[in-house]
Amino acid sequence: MATRLGALLRGAAVAAAGTALVRRALETDPPGGSARWTRTNHRGEPISMLEGPAVAAGLVAGTLAAGGGRERAGAAVATAGAAAFGLVDDLAEDTSTRVKGLRGHLGALADGRLTTGGLKVLGIGATALAGAAVGTRRRGGAAGHLVDVAVNGALIAGTANLLNLLDLRPGRALKASAALSLPVACGGAGAATGVVLGAAAVAAPGDLEERDMLGDGGANALGALVGAQWAFGAPRAVRLAALASVVGLTLASERVSFSAVISTTPWLRRADAWGRRQDAPSEE
Repeated sequence: MATRLGALLRGAAVAAAGTALVRRALETDPPGGSARWTRTNHRGEPISMLEGPAVAAGLVAGTLAAGGGRERAGAAVATAGAAAFGLVDDLAEDTSTRVKGLRGHLGALADGRLTTGGLKVLGIGATALAGAAVGTRRRGGAAGHLVDVAVNGALIAGTANLLNLLDLRPGRALKASAALSLPVACGGAGAATGVVLGAAAVAAPGDLEERDMLGDGGANALGALVGAQWAFGAPRAVRLAALASVVGLTLASERVSFSAVISTTPWLRRADAWGRRQDAPSEE
């Protein structure tokens, strides 16, 4: 217990420090200039995407510092891959021919068009599978191990996408990542909870005050790490149930607005609005 607690606290401290230091460095000298990292939010106000790479860097650093052998390495691979392909979509997306949603990107791929979103889907899928291959311990025969790797890779990639779908309002993805990480805090990959909480704690003030946003790079990285935590720390039956839930929510998002559901569910609405600017809209 003491060893696990030490790993959790170490991961939290390194993730928090890494996020803060990288955010400060990027603010001083943003790659490509500050305009490249500035977007307009739902209020029509400028907002910085530098939070995303800072959080991703903190997550990877904290994961490596927390320890955990194969699981640590696999989670770091998946998190870094999700961050990299998310950043490509953030910075290189062609907004004039924007394709939205997983269905839209897969449809474009089927038509022979590779969008940055399509590249992100393929890239995160590949790095999630690579991370799963590294981090999944072999228990039993070869066939069972391959099934575990496939399930874990799908869970990591699916959770990365799900957290990105939730990143529509200030603080929402940060809160969701913390909530999803806590149930498996005592599992084999429990140190990742400290990593998630450490990075989120540093990023939350700027995010909630609408000065910063995670973007795809930050949200995908958070989701990949949370997915890896479930993949490497939960029994197979639980992982299968989690994967089914992620797939179900992803499919539902193509037809139902998460923001609309949150705004009409009192306890979700209160949790979603906690810490946010009081005049922030609660609907899409």
